[in-house]
Amino acid sequence: MKIVVIGGVAAGMSAAARARRLDEHAQIVVLERSAHVSFANCGLPYHIGGAIKERDDLLLQTPQSLKASLNLDVRTGHEVTAIDRAQKTVRIRELATGRDYAESYDKLVLAPGAQPLRPNLPGLDHPKIFILRNIADMDAVKAAVDGGAKSAIVIGGGYIGVEIAENFRDRGLAVDLVEMIDQIMPPLDPEMAWNLQQHMGEHGVKLHLGTAAAAFRDAGGRVTAELQNGEQLTADLVLLSAGVRPDVVLAKAAGIELGPRGGLKVDAHLRTNDPDIYAAGDAIEVAHTILPDSWVLPLAGPANRQGRIVAENICGRATSYTTTQGTAIVKIFQMTGGGTGATEKQLKRAGLPYQKVYIHPSGHASYYPGTGPMHVKLLFAPVTGKILGAQVVGSDGVDKRLDVFATALRAGLTVFELQHLELSYAPPFGSAKDAVNMAGFVASNLLQGDLQLWYAEDYPARTDGGVIVDVRGPKEFEQWHIPGALNIPLGKLRARLGELPRDKPVFVNCKVGFRSYLAYRLLRQHGFSAATLAGGANTFRAWHKDQIGATPPEPPFQAYARD
Repeated sequence: MKIVVIGGVAAGMSAAARARRLDEHAQIVVLERSAHVSFANCGLPYHIGGAIKERDDLLLQTPQSLKASLNLDVRTGHEVTAIDRAQKTVRIRELATGRDYAESYDKLVLAPGAQPLRPNLPGLDHPKIFILRNIADMDAVKAAVDGGAKSAIVIGGGYIGVEIAENFRDRGLAVDLVEMIDQIMPPLDPEMAWNLQQHMGEHGVKLHLGTAAAAFRDAGGRVTAELQNGEQLTADLVLLSAGVRPDVVLAKAAGIELGPRGGLKVDAHLRTNDPDIYAAGDAIEVAHTILPDSWVLPLAGPANRQGRIVAENICGRATSYTTTQGTAIVKIFQMTGGGTGATEKQLKRAGLPYQKVYIHPSGHASYYPGTGPMHVKLLFAPVTGKILGAQVVGSDGVDKRLDVFATALRAGLTVFELQHLELSYAPPFGSAKDAVNMAGFVASNLLQGDLQLWYAEDYPARTDGGVIVDVRGPKEFEQWHIPGALNIPLGKLRARLGELPRDKPVFVNCKVGFRSYLAYRLLRQHGFSAATLAGGANTFRAWHKDQIGATPPEPPFQAYARD
């Protein structure tokens, strides 16, 4: 059997390597148009920034090492220009020489990945405008920085955009980041991205949100970006990270069927409409674990697993790829943020019913040094409590909690079961009541009727019909409070119940939601109609972007507890 793989990075090399392990006698050819295969593309920004010192550390394998270890025929600098499905051949151009030739196949694997979006804007061909997709792109950007660049404009606030902005700052560049929607990190809900935005600002990244690049022009060898809102930014270089789209030009020309979102359509075995052609990685559409329809979800973990599954099916082991749930994480200076499953935005667009809770625990035991608050958002189905999505932002322990939520979601667990998870604990690593358990407690209380919440977005439409009671201490209240709120500290609430109306709802709040929960339970058992603010002032201020309050608020996030 002869297997030809188009694309030699995550999905393609996983397919080739797994196929060899299953079939020692197969002829396996990997065709990669760039000069490198099996490189760590997620590490590219960190070599530019200096965290990864050695360039060769990103080159996980070479054609020579793959030949020696797995007997793979890996050809870099070879671009496939056409697929002849009838003859079962591919046309190939050797880029170094211009030589064209044909290669036959019994089974073909399409793993072309995704192409960076390059909007049709005036001046986009300026030599100081870069993308970051492969080793050659990285070399070009790093050469510009090493050559004395002092400033950069980053177009796009997704994963690559915020990572490269951080690494440019680590190299001492002044950085402007432009994002067309009104938040960075579009895979997160806006209130969960807020603290990350503040943190980037504290580290010198100037954010331009809710606008986009309209044109570029030369400025004496530098680049001026004209934004849609009229701003003009000038820098030594521009990094374009406005997103990606599936690279399907070759497959489409060969009659391979596309899905509704523009990716390659595959079945559960990752076969295309041609039974001898499989596809994997960033170019395909897959089912989402929570949301309806098919999705293009360009993530390294799923791409590697898909490549493995393609090889299993080619080699006679019927294996299915189920769903992608979109688990991803990002480091931004001293903070970390990520999510799994569906976001609230996506659930709303899909018309799926959900409920949500917020909690703000410490990353580990608060009495042990070096922790800070985490911001956790948990989305779940009404009645059943099935987990639909989770987002976590903080300084320490974010990846641990996110992975537990991701595993629970994949297993189909409910919020009731989160309460009973037995997770590792010691003061440097967590708390006896872990953040995951606490999210389960709060969500279960809500579903069981032991808790009634009001949300930041309810202000002021819903709260105008009642009274807002802030149960924090006087100093906290003076520093910041919701306009019109009455301050009754929790410890004095029982003695001052007479000050509250019995004919109006009482909306209680505190900093993170715990003291107001205690107040809520007290009020309900004294006959009041009450609700407690989900996530407390921390979530309220993130939702309203600190635009509501009697006085300037405290910084929204403290990266590490101060002694």
